[in-house]
Amino acid sequence: MNLANLQHLNKARVLVVGDVMLDRYWLGDTGRISPEAPVPVVKVSRLEDKAGGAANVAKNVAHLDGKVGLLGLIGKDDNGQTLERILQFENIHSQLVSIDALPTIAKMRVISRHQQVVRLDLEETFTNTHSRFLLSKLKEVIDEYDYILFSDYNKGALSAIQEMIAVAKSAGKTVLVDPKSSDFALYRGADFITPNLNEFKLAGGIVDSEETLTESARKLLQEAGIEAMLLTRSEQGMSLISASEKHHFSAQVREVSDVTGAGDTVIATLTTMLGAGMIAKDAVEVANIAAGIAVSKLGAATVTPEELSRKLGQYLIENGEHYQTPYDDVHQHIALAQKNGERIVFTNGCFDILHAGHVKYLAQAKAMGDRLVVGLNNDESISRLKGSDRPINPLDERAMVLSALASVDWVIPFGSEAQGDTPAELIARLSPDVLVKGGDYKVSEIAGADHVLSTGGKVEVLDFLNGCSTSNIIKKAQSTQ
Repeated sequence: MNLANLQHLNKARVLVVGDVMLDRYWLGDTGRISPEAPVPVVKVSRLEDKAGGAANVAKNVAHLDGKVGLLGLIGKDDNGQTLERILQFENIHSQLVSIDALPTIAKMRVISRHQQVVRLDLEETFTNTHSRFLLSKLKEVIDEYDYILFSDYNKGALSAIQEMIAVAKSAGKTVLVDPKSSDFALYRGADFITPNLNEFKLAGGIVDSEETLTESARKLLQEAGIEAMLLTRSEQGMSLISASEKHHFSAQVREVSDVTGAGDTVIATLTTMLGAGMIAKDAVEVANIAAGIAVSKLGAATVTPEELSRKLGQYLIENGEHYQTPYDDVHQHIALAQKNGERIVFTNGCFDILHAGHVKYLAQAKAMGDRLVVGLNNDESISRLKGSDRPINPLDERAMVLSALASVDWVIPFGSEAQGDTPAELIARLSPDVLVKGGDYKVSEIAGADHVLSTGGKVEVLDFLNGCSTSNIIKKAQSTQ
């Protein structure tokens, strides 16, 4: 597996087309039974709105740093406006088409103590006429994307999917389909189709043995005119099957919390990895790992590049490769973590030659929250602060070493002469929950401390490990020459 492709996730240009919906959750505690009927009374304390259906697929691509657009149908209503706002925050390029007569599809759930009490569905089926509006829009925007991903929830948005696939293929695009229909011929021309085991059996697939499963899958592919099938098989893992090859991937052994949205994660990861340059077999292997991570979380969860790289640690060590979040994507990753309620810790420094004192200090900083961001002085900044013979190691090498530490989640360069080579501006932009500084400082002397305190955060000062310093290491090395 060539994990260098993980550094090119933002080169994946994906258009998701399909049935979009708004997932709304009312969450609260239950303490009594209603006097009006034998049902629990849920005292709602929190409301959450999330992208659902094909919109959740697009969200999965976006969280993997893919450049993603979304084409679907919504109503001219409040739910449609709410969904549009969510897409904007998630960095998804919305191409939604508003329909006058029908509502935005919404799934509304009441949750108490991690249990679903009731689900209310607000929906009407879109017609072929409505679907053809999407077809026209697809023709307008298709040149902006390399991969077209169809997410079918059987709500009518993809009634014209045969023509949509024909348009995509004539434009030279790679087409992937997450099917709902048992007639795979509807998806003729697709490069990949990703049914689950139940959908496979409804389409005529036979699962008596591995041999019959493979034979029936190849027959279905041939009859439908589809190149390859990624068959997701729950606890049995997943299989990539084409006319000439079959590769099986065992399920990742993890504690399963919720399988909701796992299929969305699989096809989104597969598409993004293909867009980043991975061959199909490797892209499926990563998608399998992503599914294992997703089902360990509650709800329709997404997976980040950092989570994938940590899980792929054994490959990173063997191949000498390491994933480092591109600087341009770090701010978006932090914003998503903050939205999920994670506690962000920030510290900064030159970290020119990493030593034991640094490692201990960073581990202590990480222990103060969920995620640690390290602001790293750029080379010009270090030269101004330490002298023209510094840094010893250039920015990218220092960032790579830091990001390889288990305690460090993200590295962001900074360093402006106008800002006095302090991270004050960066801290104001990130608004971390905890600001950590090492050494003998007063809080009032720490750059950015005023901002963190004003937003309700904490500022902590940690002692450095005695006898450890980059300057001492350099002097010692020079004395032995």
